[in-house]
Amino acid sequence: MANMTFDNKPIRAEYNAECREWLFSVVDACGVLTGSGNPRHYWTVFKGRLLKEGNQTVTKCERLKLIAPDGKMRETDALTAKDLIELSKRIKSPRLDAFIEWLGAYGVASGKFVLKHKDIEVLEVELDGTGVISTFGKLLNEAHLPVGTAGKRGVDYGSIKDWWNGRAIPASRDGIRDLLDPLDISFPQQLLDKSFGLSLSDQYWICPQNTDLRWAEINFFHNTFSEDVGNLLLKKLDWDGLDTSAISLVSPDNTSDGVLKKRWKIIGGKRYLIKGGSGSNNQEVANEVLASRICKRLGIPFVNYEIIELDGKKYSACEDFITGDTELVAAWHIKQLIKKDNNTSDYESMIAKAEELAIKDVRFRIDQMLTLDFIIVNVDRHYNNFGFIRDANTLEWLSVAPIYDSGTSMWCREPEGAIRAADASIESKPFRSKHIKQIELVKDFSWLNLDALDGIEDEYAKILAETVTDVSSSAKRNKKLCAALTARIRLLKGIVTKGN
Repeated sequence: MANMTFDNKPIRAEYNAECREWLFSVVDACGVLTGSGNPRHYWTVFKGRLLKEGNQTVTKCERLKLIAPDGKMRETDALTAKDLIELSKRIKSPRLDAFIEWLGAYGVASGKFVLKHKDIEVLEVELDGTGVISTFGKLLNEAHLPVGTAGKRGVDYGSIKDWWNGRAIPASRDGIRDLLDPLDISFPQQLLDKSFGLSLSDQYWICPQNTDLRWAEINFFHNTFSEDVGNLLLKKLDWDGLDTSAISLVSPDNTSDGVLKKRWKIIGGKRYLIKGGSGSNNQEVANEVLASRICKRLGIPFVNYEIIELDGKKYSACEDFITGDTELVAAWHIKQLIKKDNNTSDYESMIAKAEELAIKDVRFRIDQMLTLDFIIVNVDRHYNNFGFIRDANTLEWLSVAPIYDSGTSMWCREPEGAIRAADASIESKPFRSKHIKQIELVKDFSWLNLDALDGIEDEYAKILAETVTDVSSSAKRNKKLCAALTARIRLLKGIVTKGN
């Protein structure tokens, strides 16, 4: 919801992303036009008279829940700018002409938006019917373009399109069609403008052109959001008998990445990301918690994951480590800034570019990440699963991001027979294709105290027992996983000792 102002008086409004039109409170319009001290009563009487006349415009009123003067959400009549103009013509007011002119700026439904960084206008864009950026307008602030999207002439338009498409839920997300098909939506990108492209990882969003909507009014860091999308993604809502027109798509879940089921939820006033696992083992949930426990013991900065139960199912939950003033920039976007050099490894190139941006302790923090990944056999540390944090206001780079998204590890998607701790063919990302080669990039282990991990296998056993669907059927596999964890630590000890 937004509070527009006409003649210094508020008019509540809500943007309907589906129709790409604003809906305005009729009561508020009556108040500014008539100067009535009780505009709600005025509208009740006026509406009754119009209905008796068979007025077609008044029958188009939609019932919206908007914040009333007493601070509570209450239903009120609302009309599009076009229909409100027609209705206003029935009200005698010296402000009528100015009001109609003011409303006219909001009356054209279109896919034209301004990409903003908080309230800084960055780039004019237009979306087509599939949610994809189709055309570009003026570049308004090059410095605030998303990282990695600036080209030699100001904007790399292909990169901007990729960046925008990358904000959407992946088409490979487990259960995504179960959400889209009942809503008659073909592509996940079509969900983006339903919530202005807002995220809980950064402060970028798209603002409909010719509006004075402000970031403070709509961002998800400080404002509530609908749980409908999250509930549907986790199948907490049943479509049978559900009125699809009543579903609210104003949600940060529209911009969540990854293939596993997940959702954002406000718990105790804080924003938490809730993630599920795959298969009957649900092991990704346990692995996120394991990574947290290992990081804590080794002194590695990390995002803390804990187990949460929703409707009888176990999920991992972590508090958002980004605020309204900071943003996460995935390493992938930093990689776009690196000039290709066949003589420099990807590892050294990433470190050099991050250090060039004045990010502190880059090599040390990346080495810690590679060490953790070796221990837990993480096969999915791609460039979007680690990153850096910058100040969203000043654009100053602050730090390497704490460790997050470590679920795809410990052979979670492999059969029991593939659990072999000393296997030299275990795959890795992002700098080497095999863990046994990637750990060789780490030259300094002076910070590492592997004795701090004594007993971690017993802790992992308890975590696994708490998260799996059927403990008895998984007992043998879980025992083998814990033994493999101990063996990985022992293997790393050997590598460290040999290096010394």
